[in-house]
Amino acid sequence: MDAAAMVRNNIIPIETNEWGLDDLPLLRDLDENEMNLVKSNAVNKIYKKRINIYREGSRHAGVYILLNGIVKIYKIGSKGKQHILRFAQRGDIIAYRSLLSNELACSSAKAHDDNVIVSYVPHHIFLELLHRNRNFTQAIMKMICRELYDSNAIVTDFAQKRLRERTAKILLLLKKEFGVDFYNTLQIQVTRMDLANMIGTVTESLIRVLSEFRDEGLLDLSHKNIVFLDIQKLHRIANFSQYNHF
Repeated sequence: MDAAAMVRNNIIPIETNEWGLDDLPLLRDLDENEMNLVKSNAVNKIYKKRINIYREGSRHAGVYILLNGIVKIYKIGSKGKQHILRFAQRGDIIAYRSLLSNELACSSAKAHDDNVIVSYVPHHIFLELLHRNRNFTQAIMKMICRELYDSNAIVTDFAQKRLRERTAKILLLLKKEFGVDFYNTLQIQVTRMDLANMIGTVTESLIRVLSEFRDEGLLDLSHKNIVFLDIQKLHRIANFSQYNHF
């Protein structure tokens, strides 16, 4: 493929060292030959903000390893409303469950940032790695189990927890996944609408709860950022003992 065609298809060279595969924890169990197999068959692609990487109902011919930026994974409900399942970041692999089950994609993926880079690995390469490397297979199985656990927890929360509890929990989950800076500012910008979709409420109700948290001195919500002011109290509101290690 010539340079012009690569630009049209949002493809960047696989040898771009800045966005390399070598230091990703997901691939640390691959030996040199297996890593070279990935590199020689993978294609790096760049996506601008709000551009879909794949859509629900499509058929995958490979998996995507996220090299840079944040990707929003979501489903569209029966009434056309978007429900965010999670945000993926560097080192995460997406679209593998539908590939393994030989089913159509059960969710969509969209670039959340303006410089999302993914490495697209063809399905036959991914399946060969699973066949050849037991440790890599176990890592994928653990990932599947963790996502299933998280999904079950979300279903339970929607059924049993109040909105304040759910909001505190989601904020703490985002803090755990994406971290904070020196000023305790959450290192991912999420719109109020996206946050409401994750929690399972309408935007107006979420804004009311966030305003309560601000008035109680738990958060600073200035300049579209979320700054944590009292994490321990958020732990207590979330009413979930596992938050003690966040």
